[in-house]
Parts: sequence; structure tokens; C-alpha cells
Amino acid sequence: MSDPSSVIDDLSRESEQLDALVGELEEERWTLATPAPRWTVAHQIAHLAWTDRSALLAVTDAPAFAHEVEKALASPDGFVDEGADEGAALPPDRLLAEWRAGRQALEKALRAAPAGTRFPWYGPPMSVASMATGRLMETWAHGQDIADTLHVMRPPTDRLRHVARIGVRARNFAFGVRGLTPPEEDFRVELTAPSGEVWAYGPEDAAQRVTGPALDFCLLVTQRANRVDLAVRAKGLDADRWLDIAQAFAGPPGTGRAPKGTTE
Repeated sequence: MSDPSSVIDDLSRESEQLDALVGELEEERWTLATPAPRWTVAHQIAHLAWTDRSALLAVTDAPAFAHEVEKALASPDGFVDEGADEGAALPPDRLLAEWRAGRQALEKALRAAPAGTRFPWYGPPMSVASMATGRLMETWAHGQDIADTLHVMRPPTDRLRHVARIGVRARNFAFGVRGLTPPEEDFRVELTAPSGEVWAYGPEDAAQRVTGPALDFCLLVTQRANRVDLAVRAKGLDADRWLDIAQAFAGPPGTGRAPKGTTE
């Protein structure tokens, strides 16, 4: 993406939509359990605030971010939960203020970054656009956890194109992180956007194909819903196997969500 301003704009809008959902919550509702094991509403916002702080360091202070990576390597199985626990212990008004300030500082830093800049991250280095896209994906996914907890239906928007794109691009990662050999051939992915537009990826004549609503695909690749509850369809054995393991996020394989009506 040559001009990252559009994805930064969309990140801002996605954050504002989530802010509208949690900004007026009564204090006791911040302690509600979300679908993520052991995480409350406060943990979800605390995680976003923590990751925004890490991203801001990566963009503005590489040596300080390197120190954060060292801490992550020292506690690979716990550093994400530890960051969420720390933020969730704050009073909701303070946590909300810190999340707002942090995301606004990150937006400002991303907009000011010179074209072509790449920043260190916990995985491969990130461009401005990829950093903003990753933050949007997480904001949307953790916002979905909160919306599910509050029994709120969020109208899907075409901002999902950023989440879908990550999900498609992460196909080989999803195989590799499970010790599986990624398929050699490209897949065709055709997703129907909330606007009715069709987002297409891969060669038109590919034998392996995935189709369905963009919202359902995004819920699948962020592991916010079980495949059996979604209208995403595969044609071809490799495409079918991908839908069982797809993930748009870095890190180890997620446990996913149980089908509706069952207990995890």
C-alpha cells in the first residue's frame, strides 16, 4: 500500500466505534467475562492499550522496543496476559483515558512516519500500512469479544477489507505454525463485502477456492466464531483444511471458539 493514510483513517474509525461501545459502560460491566478465557471487558481494552504502547515504541523508540521484545522472550507464554492483567487492574476511567491517549499518540506517529519506513516488531518488521492494519484487525477482533459479551450487534463495515486481506495473506503462516507444509498452489478467495462488493484474491482459475461473506471470513480468521456457525465455504481439500486452521494473528495456534450452543 503506497499511501497508508486510508488504513490509518479506518483504524481511527474502528477505534472510535469501539470507544462508543465501552465509553459509557457502568463500572461493574468492565468486569464481565468475555469469550476469551479469563479475560474481562477490562482485559480486552487493556490489551489494546498495551499493544498500542508497544507499537508506539516500535515507531518512535526502537531501543526501548527492543527491551520490550527481551521481556517477551523471557516470558513467551505469559507476557500478553501479564500486560492485560496490569491494565485491567486500573479503574475503568483511567484505563479508558490511557487507551484513548495511547491510540491517538500512535496515530499521530504513524501519520508522521516517512514513506517507506519499516519498524521492528515481535515478528517481521512492519511498514506504516502493515502496522496500522494489524492494529485495526486487533481492535475489530477484541471489539467483537466485547460486543458478544454485551449482546450488541455491530453493523459490519467495509473496513473489514483490511482484516480479510491479513487473513488471506496469512494462509501459509497458519499452516507453518502448526508444523504443516503450506500448499504450493494459490487459492481463489471471493468474499462479499458488507457493501455488496466482491473482494477477490488469487487467480480466477484456481482449483482451490473459498467463498462467503467477508464478515464470516473475518470472524473465522480472527477465531471469533467456529467454522460450523459461518457461511464460509471451501472447494478443494487444501482449501477445506485451511478453513479449519486459519488465523490472521501472529503467535501460536489459537484454540478458537466452540460452536454455538456448546460449552468450551
